[in-house]
Amino acid sequence: MKHLPQFQQFTVIPQLSKWFIISCIVGMLSGLGSAALLASLEWATNWRESHLWAIALLPVGGFFSGWIYHKYGKKVEAGNNLLLEEIHHPQSIIPLRMAPMVLLGTDLTHLFGGSAGREGTALQIAASLADQLTKIFHFKPRDRRNLLMAGISGGFASVFGTPLAGTIFGLEVLAIGTIKHSALFPCLVAAVVGDRITLNLGLHHTAYRHAALVPSITPMGLISAIIAGIIFGIVAMIFAKLTHQISHFFKAKISYPPLRPAIGGFIVALTVWAIGSTKYIGLGIPTIVEAFYTKLPPWDFAAKIGLTALTLGAGFKGGEVTPLFFIGATLGNALSLILALPAPLLAGMGFVAVFGGAANTPIAAILMGIELFGLESGVFVAIACVMSYLFSGHTGIYSSQRIGAKKHHFIPIKKGNIGKKLPRKAL
Repeated sequence: MKHLPQFQQFTVIPQLSKWFIISCIVGMLSGLGSAALLASLEWATNWRESHLWAIALLPVGGFFSGWIYHKYGKKVEAGNNLLLEEIHHPQSIIPLRMAPMVLLGTDLTHLFGGSAGREGTALQIAASLADQLTKIFHFKPRDRRNLLMAGISGGFASVFGTPLAGTIFGLEVLAIGTIKHSALFPCLVAAVVGDRITLNLGLHHTAYRHAALVPSITPMGLISAIIAGIIFGIVAMIFAKLTHQISHFFKAKISYPPLRPAIGGFIVALTVWAIGSTKYIGLGIPTIVEAFYTKLPPWDFAAKIGLTALTLGAGFKGGEVTPLFFIGATLGNALSLILALPAPLLAGMGFVAVFGGAANTPIAAILMGIELFGLESGVFVAIACVMSYLFSGHTGIYSSQRIGAKKHHFIPIKKGNIGKKLPRKAL
């Protein structure tokens, strides 16, 4: 270790003070954006469930959403991938229009019955609002990276109520196998402030069952956790690949962008009519909650995979993470039929492990599990998240995510792909 100057701790105080103020502002913007998103989605969901005929208008809503982006939002249609690209290679300030456009697009998706989440919207709102500070402070590329990472952390933490997971998610999502600690302080402050702003505005997050009855750690329990984690990882990989493949198919076969969500919306609406249930559209939070209390049909996770991959692949706006919570919780519920762990614990493990595997963010997923389900479940949650991360392969829901390092020396990947985007063949 090189010789460090004495009293270096005092030299960082001015910089920390500056970033504390900036990060607080980012956190406030994130919290306000997430509050608007959560409130609007609650209204849209309640209205849709009270007017089920509106699902028949999903193709119309999809066309309108696609037309708006085709006409006015070409620079921001890449969504979360644009955020990651700007962090990796800063070029230009993210247009402010990203925030209202993604909010409107996500509300339309949920208002008419698409199957999507909300984290993508929260991240885009927070980061696009935060990036406007670059006009004021004239950030250099390195500082702008930290600003955008803080925005991602603030958006994630405030929309899910998990400040610790949000902090690490903003650092971990950029590249598989590497974390840049230079933005740790801004990400932490923005995550904590964003979460508190949302709560203070009266927006409350879903309370999932606390894993109070966690069994003692036994060899059979550990083996069951490992097996569950492997299955969670494989399912996460299937979801990511299927979503990317559907997106590629729609882009290859339909040249006019607004028609993609219109046709996709027609298929989704027809499927919902055929099933005769709305449990697989929207956020699916009621079913997620049920996974902790009652036995569910073992095919619930597969139905959610199909409808969500179709909704997002066709071009509707929204996020992937809440559907991944649904997929993981219901899959864990189903695995309780064959594994030596209780259903509530497996539902919680799947809830975070499928997300961690699909996003390649195992540490953030572990912290989220502990924040939501309690420290008692930490060992089982950690095993599931690590195994899911390893078995999801070098693929993921964010195509602009880089490969910073191989997941393990025995998991093959071409050497030339290190530092590049996720390989197209992997998607």
